[in-house]
Amino acid sequence: MKELQPNSSDCFVCGVRNPVGLKIKFYNTEPGRVEAEYIVPEHFQGYPGIVHGGIVAAMLDEMTYRSLITDDFQRMMFTARLTIRYKKNVPVGQLLKLVGEVGKIKSRTATAYGAIYNLDGELLAEADALLVNVPDGTYNEEDFETFGWKVYSDEELKTLESSN
Repeated sequence: MKELQPNSSDCFVCGVRNPVGLKIKFYNTEPGRVEAEYIVPEHFQGYPGIVHGGIVAAMLDEMTYRSLITDDFQRMMFTARLTIRYKKNVPVGQLLKLVGEVGKIKSRTATAYGAIYNLDGELLAEADALLVNVPDGTYNEEDFETFGWKVYSDEELKTLESSN
């Protein structure tokens, strides 16, 4: 199972139209698990050759929530707490594997785990998250259309890339 998840149009991490964003694509690989492969561009570095810690945090934050997006679970949630452990420097310009896994799901909260690995399988950074439901009435179905929340075809992505 490798199923592409929706992206939004303008999100910093997944926004396909965000000219300064990461534009990461996420795939459900098994129930409760999401993966992405990504090469962080040099303009997101802190120290030379090293991804800025805030960018690492953003990727981990997104991975934890993304693990909760499945066909049978479509709840919008905010991150209430993100505990990050930076294990090793995350390099720019090298292919990384990002993983998110579901923890416990309750009626108003959920927990999840996110990790970033290099291609040798070495753990570079990891996080545990506590997520809470977005309050009822905050968003409705029409808002998702406004957010551009959908699975984009390769053709749509090429068109958007050429217009940026």
